[in-house]
Amino acid sequence: MIHKKAKHYIPENLEMKWENLEPLLIELRDRQIDSVEELEQWLRDRSEFEAAIEEDFAWRYIRMTCDTVSEELLQNFQYFATEIEPKIAPYSNALNKKLVESEYFDQLDNEKYFVYLRSIKKSLELFREENIPIQTEIQVEQQKYQSITGAMSVHIGDKEFTLEQAAAILKSPDREKRQEAWEKITGRRLENKEELDKLFDLLRVLRHKVALNAGFENFRDYMFQALGRFDYTPQDCYSFHEAIELEVVPVLREQAEKRKEALGLEALKPWDTDVDITGQAPLKPFQNGEELIEKSIQCFSNISRYLGERLEIMKENNLFDVESRKGKAPGGYNYPLAETGAPFIFMNSANTFRDLTTMVHEGGHAVHTFLTADLELNDFKHCPSEVAELASMSMELISMDNWDVFFSNPEELKRAKRDQLIDVIKTLPWVAVVDQFQHWIYTNPDHTDEQRREAWMQIYERFGASFVDWSDYKEAESNLWQKQLHIFEVPFYYIEYGMAQLGAIAVWKNYKENPEKGLQQYLDALKLGYTKTIKEIYETAGIKFDFSAEYVKELVAFVKSELAKL
Repeated sequence: MIHKKAKHYIPENLEMKWENLEPLLIELRDRQIDSVEELEQWLRDRSEFEAAIEEDFAWRYIRMTCDTVSEELLQNFQYFATEIEPKIAPYSNALNKKLVESEYFDQLDNEKYFVYLRSIKKSLELFREENIPIQTEIQVEQQKYQSITGAMSVHIGDKEFTLEQAAAILKSPDREKRQEAWEKITGRRLENKEELDKLFDLLRVLRHKVALNAGFENFRDYMFQALGRFDYTPQDCYSFHEAIELEVVPVLREQAEKRKEALGLEALKPWDTDVDITGQAPLKPFQNGEELIEKSIQCFSNISRYLGERLEIMKENNLFDVESRKGKAPGGYNYPLAETGAPFIFMNSANTFRDLTTMVHEGGHAVHTFLTADLELNDFKHCPSEVAELASMSMELISMDNWDVFFSNPEELKRAKRDQLIDVIKTLPWVAVVDQFQHWIYTNPDHTDEQRREAWMQIYERFGASFVDWSDYKEAESNLWQKQLHIFEVPFYYIEYGMAQLGAIAVWKNYKENPEKGLQQYLDALKLGYTKTIKEIYETAGIKFDFSAEYVKELVAFVKSELAKL
């Protein structure tokens, strides 16, 4: 069993109610500090308090997403979002002020605390009391996306499927079956089109208000600061989009032409992009959720005993919920448990190859959680997404040579690797589309629903629109953005997938050249948590934090060369 770290500051089994929490915050705010040692102890006590709060919130979120139908679980989550979080915010700001105004502040070890203190100063700059109720409203409203999408299901034949389960039919060699599944999934999504438009309009207005209150022209510029993007600018993102258009889109155009010819089609339709072009049945790497977990443990153990043991610990402690079912929120995530030091993995498996890659992706996040568990301060574990996604996307590629656990047939293993490498390249234009769309949304805050759809179409078409013929399905194409959870729930968290995808290719290249050294560099980088800058963490992994056209070209060429060997 996992044992939580012993508490030194907050009481054991503290019940998470505001009347129990406020006295601890008052003590932290009012404590006299007479030396740099006492200031560091104060930091550790604050960290312990924040870890307990985070873990409590984590479990409320996890339970709610596992069962979006339960009113009780929704209320438990909303209680935290409305009764605890907003009341903590002004105290957190007061504690940040207390830290930077302490006479011992300048005596803190600058190397050890540089990244942390930089974030504290930024939080102080951005904090506005009047934003607390707005941010609470955003928190509550954006969860409605999960309730709406979690309730979606379709009937195909005499069976009911969640959308994730129905999507597995898109790999069927039978084109009529694929078309039926795609049209039913799409039709079901469009039933909630107006409801999701209204929800997003509300979120957009609220987010813009937060930005204006904090002294910004728009929410995009506010979020670049709030996400701590110290290492790149909006203009750098646009340059990255251009690099992807220049270096990646032509590769995918070539792949789409090959697909069209292999399938003997005049034009690819939206239901033709996932089927195997040799006409073989979809890959079936496992039969059920239990087998997925067991085989993933074996796969990770074959890379390194340490990695396999991390997943074993999670299994022993029931820290997985992997099967798709009605009433469960869509998507997948790895949620760190700040006190426990382990994470929870949530996903919607429909027993497909995509579920295998989701599991190794979330497994990379899980390893990261374990590696950072013993860092001194809770904030040291709060990695920016550019680092967090490096952990997960690298694991997708590093694990490939051990996928024989899932595929005993060598030809199937080759096919799986080929599909994965094509997916790696496909990730980049979709990232550019989602990111550029969000830049447009928030720098045009007064747009109409119709203008938003037109902007989406222009951006999506620019990056190839997945190279399919949408002429009969324009409504579906123009609402495709609604299926991207991040746009509703975690705005601007997306460009990081592109940056981390490049980093992951570079990590994998190192691993191919020298497995022992490459793996060690990767683990050493993850162990740093967020105690170093992004650039330093990438350098520790033996790679560059670079998304120039030249670097994109170099890494895409490497992936193409590996594809040619399969």
